[in-house]
Amino acid sequence: MGIEKGIMQLVEKTRAETLYAAMEARAQIAGGSVANTLAGLGNLGLDTGFVGRVRDDALGRFYAAEMEADGTRFLNPPVAGDPLPTSRSMIFVTPDGERSMNTYLGISAEVGEADVPQGDVAAARVLFLEGYLYDKPQGKRAFQAATRACHAAGGRAGIALSDPFCVDRHRDDFRALVRDEMDYVIGNQQEWMSLYQTADLENALAHARADCEMVVCTRSGDPVVLIRGDERVAVPVRKVVPVDATGAGDQFAAGFLYGYVTGAPLERCGRMGVAAAAEVIGHMGARPEADLKALFAGHGLI
Repeated sequence: MGIEKGIMQLVEKTRAETLYAAMEARAQIAGGSVANTLAGLGNLGLDTGFVGRVRDDALGRFYAAEMEADGTRFLNPPVAGDPLPTSRSMIFVTPDGERSMNTYLGISAEVGEADVPQGDVAAARVLFLEGYLYDKPQGKRAFQAATRACHAAGGRAGIALSDPFCVDRHRDDFRALVRDEMDYVIGNQQEWMSLYQTADLENALAHARADCEMVVCTRSGDPVVLIRGDERVAVPVRKVVPVDATGAGDQFAAGFLYGYVTGAPLERCGRMGVAAAAEVIGHMGARPEADLKALFAGHGLI
């Protein structure tokens, strides 16, 4: 099918329909990076809400209902009459557990300031933003509106850098966002090095530490680095061949954020992230199947 292995690539509507039709065995799940993270946080018992756009079509109604069933309030009603359909990503998993994502952005890429429910965002202790949405001006404005509302009410805001190519496209804006508006930032080593245009990870992390209060760097099987002020920890991971790598970063974020919200020490935040990521790569799908609180308790984390 000409799918490039192991990455997320954007596709147009016709390509999306072709790939969808070719999937003989498929599971249909409400997804998206931050949405998967919220599913993990809901599994852990936190009160969560999701800001996003779906069309009032079969997929959009399914998506909103599935988010609610997972314990996350879907804060924006499906949009009727929009020419763009609900977004979708066709993910193909090879026997080595690698996932190859083919994403049609559809209506979700149109999220703007008007979609930000100010009251709900102001009520949040922690706001988590998705870097992919930075590709369009209205997405940037939505981020600014949400961050302002969160900070004005005493909350903390952070972002997942999401993709090194997205960082490449908006480097100056991302740097300003990290430096001026974010309380924490999660990225992998490629994203951090892209952000600061260096092949030296330690150099990138030094810049990041100067710019942001809390810096998290995942490293594809190597220890996760977490930095808060002068404190730095490295949390080891156990290398395994995944059943399905989809959602590993999303669930790492869920575990980390649970620790962050509940005031856990820095190392424990990282260990929670690693444990949640390990759970999700052990089965098909991007959302946890186990009780994460029980899993954390088994690891002595809670």
